[in-house]
Amino acid sequence: MKKIGVAVIGTGAVSAIHVQSYLGTEDCELRVLCDKDVRKAERLRESMGLAGVDIVENTADVFAREDIDAVSICLPPALHSSVAVAALRAGKHVLVEKPMASSLEECDAMLEAAKESGKLLAVVANQRFDTPAMRVKRMLDEHTGGKTLYATINSIWWRGGNYYDLAWRGTWEKECGGCLTSHAVHHIDMTAWTLGMPRRITAFLGNLAHDNSECEDYAIAVFEYPDMIAQLTANILTHGGDGEQGLVFQTEKGSLSIPWRTVSNKPLPNGFPEEDEEAHALLQSRYDALPEVTVTGHAGEIGNFIRAILGKEELIVTGEQGRNAIELIMAMYKSAATHAPVDLPIAKDDPFYRRESMTKAMPHYHEKYRFVESVENAPPISFGRMSK
Repeated sequence: MKKIGVAVIGTGAVSAIHVQSYLGTEDCELRVLCDKDVRKAERLRESMGLAGVDIVENTADVFAREDIDAVSICLPPALHSSVAVAALRAGKHVLVEKPMASSLEECDAMLEAAKESGKLLAVVANQRFDTPAMRVKRMLDEHTGGKTLYATINSIWWRGGNYYDLAWRGTWEKECGGCLTSHAVHHIDMTAWTLGMPRRITAFLGNLAHDNSECEDYAIAVFEYPDMIAQLTANILTHGGDGEQGLVFQTEKGSLSIPWRTVSNKPLPNGFPEEDEEAHALLQSRYDALPEVTVTGHAGEIGNFIRAILGKEELIVTGEQGRNAIELIMAMYKSAATHAPVDLPIAKDDPFYRRESMTKAMPHYHEKYRFVESVENAPPISFGRMSK
């Protein structure tokens, strides 16, 4: 069987996990690293022992190659849409890093290009590819715990002020957002995936500790559904936060949590709680009976992407789902900027549908004053932990 030829476009920090994942996936072959900074691509090739992989400077040259069937886009967010659209129109399947794009308008351009080309468009949502996430999603779909009443989402991380020294980070023009687009997008995606899209959002944003960023470093939001409420806390201020992220769904029979934990209560005669052993056993037994995810994170998603190209399975994270996360983020930005609740969906004539009008409407919490093009000798980046 012909192997799927792959190119990784952009050789910054996140590209290494894409390379590693493709190398560990059957039915594909990594053939190209593409970056306008050839030295950066050469360092990645050398560090990962990729002697047979070509280095290409221009994306157009990648798209012209007949031996390239699919691309991973690992560029700054402001470039995602234009490069993805060009790749799709050239007949390449696309996996794009999060966030999918900088605006809903750009998301829609990507979706239209995928539809016209007949090629797959996938968006990185690597934190779905874990056993607790997949099992809890299944239990919610099956209503194992009965009706879901309330959910809390903690997307808490810690990043130092020098995180924003990279020239494109911390700017509305190039990163198109702060902790919501760069970090919390993982959990925002999982919120839409597990609960669906809310009807209204109210949000509060600010920047308390990162003075080299124009954008937010914390956000608090309430998502209103017809019969339930979800609350999001997102920030890059929490010491040790990379290990304390998660989603908790309060159902009629008990809580379902990612990472996994379940608690069930029933009332004492005075209304105070005591453990409901029967409900707890029901939830735990269903969780234990569901399939385990054997290949997790980026590797799991890239494996699904390649197998979907070959028609072996359905694509798990689609472009439409990637767009949902962007719509939730844009609603939060609009609510914070206008100091009012925002009803969904966001219309095409709304200023928060387009990048230029959205970035114009958002406050600059600080003005960026330090700029570096790359970070030399940086350790591997962390991807958060939710599977303990």
